[in-house]
Amino acid sequence: MLADQDRIFTNLYGFQGADLKSAQARGDWDNTAAILAKGREAIIEEIKNSELRGRGGAGFSTGMKWSFMPKDTSTKPSYLVINADESEPGTCKDREIIRHDPHKLVEGALVAGFAIGAHAAYIYIRGEFVREAQALQRAVDEAYAAGLLGKNAAKSGWDFDLYVHRGAGAYICGEETAQLESLEGKKGQPRNKPPFPAGAGLYGCPTTINNVETISVVPTIMRRGAAWFAGFGRPKNRGTKLFCISGHVNQPCNVEEAMSIPMKELIEKHAGGIRGGWDNLLAVIPGGSSCPLLPKSICDTVLMDFDALREVNSGLGTAGLIVMDKSTDIIKVITRLARFYAHESCGQCTPCREGTGWMYRIMQRMVDGRAELHEIDMLLDIGTEIEGKTICAHGDASTWPIKGLFRHFRPLVEQRILDYRKRVAA
Repeated sequence: MLADQDRIFTNLYGFQGADLKSAQARGDWDNTAAILAKGREAIIEEIKNSELRGRGGAGFSTGMKWSFMPKDTSTKPSYLVINADESEPGTCKDREIIRHDPHKLVEGALVAGFAIGAHAAYIYIRGEFVREAQALQRAVDEAYAAGLLGKNAAKSGWDFDLYVHRGAGAYICGEETAQLESLEGKKGQPRNKPPFPAGAGLYGCPTTINNVETISVVPTIMRRGAAWFAGFGRPKNRGTKLFCISGHVNQPCNVEEAMSIPMKELIEKHAGGIRGGWDNLLAVIPGGSSCPLLPKSICDTVLMDFDALREVNSGLGTAGLIVMDKSTDIIKVITRLARFYAHESCGQCTPCREGTGWMYRIMQRMVDGRAELHEIDMLLDIGTEIEGKTICAHGDASTWPIKGLFRHFRPLVEQRILDYRKRVAA
């Protein structure tokens, strides 16, 4: 269990103020100029050594990502874009950082921006986050007023501007290249890659896109050292992580814990356990709605990190755990998710535009049992025709919940179809 002195987000629950003075009392903005004085290469190397992986879902090495940015910024400006378009069902960590601890993000933006050679950064925040956007803008305004942003930011000699950009509520704009299109004032649709954003991103210039949590932990890593951060979790799964636990638990919560904590320990210690006891658990979606569900038999022992969850055909994703007890109609749950992904498809790629609708309509009939047994395999075939055949991963994400359902609960679906036949025949 993570000790309080090792928590990065010390105001996650808003017990203290979110203002600059309160943030400084918690250790934020403490001689930030000294961090920047280490130089771009030293900062990137420290983040690499910390083994920090992206906290937005993909889990790519943050230091490695930063190192892709060009060293020479004389011909084209470089940009930092911070992804605060937190739209993944089951996930509510970034909004809590923004609401209660925004200066961690603002300071992190300065450090990350300097490391990649960017003099400007944009925070793309989900349109529905009205109060959060206001809190973030207040924090940015406070930082400007205190000389922490703008010309000679934090007396570091580096000029840095930070802009808050509000989205319009499209899930697809959480995909990094769709976010860039939206920032440029165009329809939020993913771009073909290559070119990758580090080569041609915002306005055709080198760009790095990182998640809110990823950027927010950077100043603390730089102050406390890479070895400290890498002391938590298993190899390649290092650091602390915010976990969102919702659903059929006694105390739904957000909590910061060490990576690689067992799922059972995480739920029982922080969320008060499963409603009706651990034996009443049916399944858990471990990383936000796009990650395939896991049945209780796997949840008993699985660790909460990137590699352990990948080994059981799921993923850590955003670490948004959706817990379901035995009262859950699991087929109905996955059907609701299928509806979500069909609705949120941007429509650019035919497999996703058409296939997500097909999957949802078939799943609708499976809820009642009004399907045929062969349609289970047909659904899986449709998923195969979508997965890996679209510009972005939205198509893949739309198939994974359904694949997880049939991987672990196929007999339940088959039985419902057979029971419906019996009722009709009677």
